[in-house]
Amino acid sequence: MLLLLAMPTTVDRISLATSTYLCSGYASCQAAGYGNAGYRQASSTAYWRMYVGHNCTNYGAYRLIQSGMPDVRPWEGSGNASNWGVAMASITDQTPTVGSVAWYKPHVTPAGANGHVAIVEQVISDTEIIVSEDYWGGDFHWRRVTKSGGGWPTGFIHFNDRVVVPTTAPAIVGSAAVGAPLEVAAGAWTPTPTSVTIRWLADGAAIPGATTPAYVPTPSVKGKTLTAEVTAELSGYAAGRAVLATAPVAPGAFQPTELPTIQGVAEVGQTLTLTTSSWSPQPAKVTTQWYADGVALPGATGASLVLTREQIDRRISARTTASASGYRKSTSTAPETTPVLAKPVATTSPSQVKGTPQVGSRLVARAGSVRPSDASATFAWLRDGRRIAKATNPTYTVRRADVGRALSVQITLTRRHYRSTTESVAVSAPVTTVPEVKVRSDATRKRVAVDVRVRAPGASRPDGAMTVSVGGRTVEVQLVAGTARVVVRGLRPGKKPVVVRYAGTDVVRPAVARSSVRVPSRG
Repeated sequence: MLLLLAMPTTVDRISLATSTYLCSGYASCQAAGYGNAGYRQASSTAYWRMYVGHNCTNYGAYRLIQSGMPDVRPWEGSGNASNWGVAMASITDQTPTVGSVAWYKPHVTPAGANGHVAIVEQVISDTEIIVSEDYWGGDFHWRRVTKSGGGWPTGFIHFNDRVVVPTTAPAIVGSAAVGAPLEVAAGAWTPTPTSVTIRWLADGAAIPGATTPAYVPTPSVKGKTLTAEVTAELSGYAAGRAVLATAPVAPGAFQPTELPTIQGVAEVGQTLTLTTSSWSPQPAKVTTQWYADGVALPGATGASLVLTREQIDRRISARTTASASGYRKSTSTAPETTPVLAKPVATTSPSQVKGTPQVGSRLVARAGSVRPSDASATFAWLRDGRRIAKATNPTYTVRRADVGRALSVQITLTRRHYRSTTESVAVSAPVTTVPEVKVRSDATRKRVAVDVRVRAPGASRPDGAMTVSVGGRTVEVQLVAGTARVVVRGLRPGKKPVVVRYAGTDVVRPAVARSSVRVPSRG
């Protein structure tokens, strides 16, 4: 196999008018902050079948392999620098880009008879670049080159130039409609750009001032197709670009941020008021229409409505409509009222509760006089302000659970087309209970023992003060948990009366029990 090595390239001369050395030599360039991409250590290896060491073609091949190309020369024939641009004419042009190869024909400064290649490190402008390079029989350099003066490269070979490319595609977030915010997600780019600029267009024409990621379509672009041009730039790199498009801009839609509500009492002669509805964005015009059972009321287009007899038993609602140029009309409806009533049922005399609030007793509620007189009454009995289950009759029998509680009754008066009236009537006093007092006596010649037990519905074992009299002798004692015991000594023989008086409590009523006991004689 024929091995074609690149002939070394020598440097005849360099025009200082067109080139400025930034550094010379591996060590000096490294110290000055200009690297050699590791070629100093790798220069003893031949790349793309080039001569090793200080050699422009071996350095160029090494850098291209480092950027991702295989270690296979991409053309057949001579590897001399003079042949690079000839063999790769299809990818050679006059545009410098970072990572491209600056190619010189033979005897084009600074090339010798075999031409020269260098790596473009930075593109300052269309007429100024910075390159890194190595020379056969010379040294490694970084050099600034300007286009004037004859030292500009013959061309630039674009093997695999580094350009700014998206790794995550940019996108427009949102739906294109008047007033609906759109935003460009710029995506991710590599290498990281120093700037990402955005320009919005409508039907291909730039929108004045629309150069930020966020854009809110205005009525002027309704029906037009929006595009967003995204440009990612990094000095010396080809700019990355993406053009994003939307569907034609749809009419805008108003969004209610606060629904309207109807304030007031649904009663003949009363005024209903519609609270102001809020929209986003704020519409140019808002109109109102009142309805009765869904039928528009003629002329009822203001913020308030006075109810008349024609609306009795009908439900009132109101609808607001927002409109503006470029937007679809949008409506917002307030919830309906209850059916419109005539005046409320009026009471001309108070309601009453008759009966004693005592366990087992019956309480009777009587509604007072009302107008209109044919209004009907319903009843609800309450214990300490809470409804008692199934207690909905005018009469109520007091229960054990009511002891010590406050009873009341709610009387609701209703009539069709009238507003109901509810009256609350309290029972005069807390509920009490009547106790049962049982007395058992036992007597001997020396003493009489009296055992007392008190029980009461709803308060089965009450406490309280008590007096026990036996044969005219009285003893005070405390009833504890419903029981008490009294012992009386020194009584004469014979039948003796026993009287027990229980003083009661807040909820247990006083009580008296009588019995007798016979004291035996000593004979």
